[in-house]
Amino acid sequence: MTEQLFSLHSWPRAILHIDGDAFFTSCEEAIHPELQGKALITGGERGIVACASYAAKKLGVKRGVPLHEARKICPGLIILPSDYETYSLISQRMFAIMRRFTPDVEEYSIDEAFADITGMRRALHSSYEEIAANMKKDIERELGITVSVGLSITKVLAKVASKYQKPAGMTIIKGRDIAGYLRDLPAEKIWGIGFATTNYLAKMGIRYALEFAQLPENTVRQKFTKPGVEIWRELRGESVYPVTNEEKSSYASISKTKTFAPPTSDAEYLFAQLMRNMESACIKARRYNLAPRKIVVFLKKNDFSTTGIEAALSRPCSTPLEFTGVIREMFSACFNPQEQYRATGVVLLELAPDTNIQYTLFDDPVRAEKIKQIYEAADDLGQKFGKHTLHLGSSHLIEKLGKGRRGTPTVREQTQLKGETKRRHLGLPLIHIKTVS
Repeated sequence: MTEQLFSLHSWPRAILHIDGDAFFTSCEEAIHPELQGKALITGGERGIVACASYAAKKLGVKRGVPLHEARKICPGLIILPSDYETYSLISQRMFAIMRRFTPDVEEYSIDEAFADITGMRRALHSSYEEIAANMKKDIERELGITVSVGLSITKVLAKVASKYQKPAGMTIIKGRDIAGYLRDLPAEKIWGIGFATTNYLAKMGIRYALEFAQLPENTVRQKFTKPGVEIWRELRGESVYPVTNEEKSSYASISKTKTFAPPTSDAEYLFAQLMRNMESACIKARRYNLAPRKIVVFLKKNDFSTTGIEAALSRPCSTPLEFTGVIREMFSACFNPQEQYRATGVVLLELAPDTNIQYTLFDDPVRAEKIKQIYEAADDLGQKFGKHTLHLGSSHLIEKLGKGRRGTPTVREQTQLKGETKRRHLGLPLIHIKTVS
């Protein structure tokens, strides 16, 4: 079969995707050199594997596995609590290194980012391949972690490329080489193709990415929605999704969950955790000037099954004080005193730009203004001293009984440098180096 050319030019654009390899455990190995190459996981505070090192993966330990099962698979497994504070600092350093090569860097997640290096060859006196290799080398040398790099002409293809050789690989898909890389790629591995679309493609007899990319345009536009058409175009080498370096300012939804241990059936403690979830979600909504029209609350049982309920608010609102009663009713509908629960969560839905509407739930304008001032003060205190410095009384039980963590706190949590408070740390990771006196 003759190779199909989707692009006549090798580099109409040059898009990079950087993907951290087992990022959380790689960070732990970077700050604890004695752990390098060992079978370790993070997630000790959650009771499940949050991230497994490649040494642990080789032994069969997978993400999401309960700790007791992980210990059976690997009796000598090293279990660490997740140090998200340090992971975030290393993440930001990684993005800063990428910005040395181009200002167009999109932070996609804590361990992933896209970079548009189109037009940077002359400025950096390097080919696109050399720019990608130098970026990878600088990240790995300076941070002590490994990353996988994908370089291609669209974001979807760059994402495909970065997954092609993990860990520590670099894959380059030029415009003329697209078909060769898509031929054996299962459709479900395409970024943006979910379970439902995979099944839909299977019913059309399509199992691989190349088969999808080779569909006629009329067929694609008739049978797929806009996201499907856009992915099809990106797979064929047409850049549809730009690399955006602006901070995200709009969300379709905001969710906050909390896993705690040991599991509990204490209704008041569970409700306190749920209200803390709601406070966190609303803090984020107010930060981006958004207010939800619907909310979802859910409880996760000890067997990992979930019960939840959705409710519409009478008016958009991002001040949880005003719908505590609604959440209490929703919680009562989900809660079974005979069950043990390991997590709570909330989701804010149908977010709309907040034009001061979160305070319109009050008929009394004077009271509305006072509540507005309270939340402005709470947000200001949170910025200065840490989130939840000022919190609702309904969530205060957490402060009395604890947050429900399993395992030993991280070293960073146990260390307080000069000028730090319990809730507010300086942006400094703690590196652990053995010295000989």
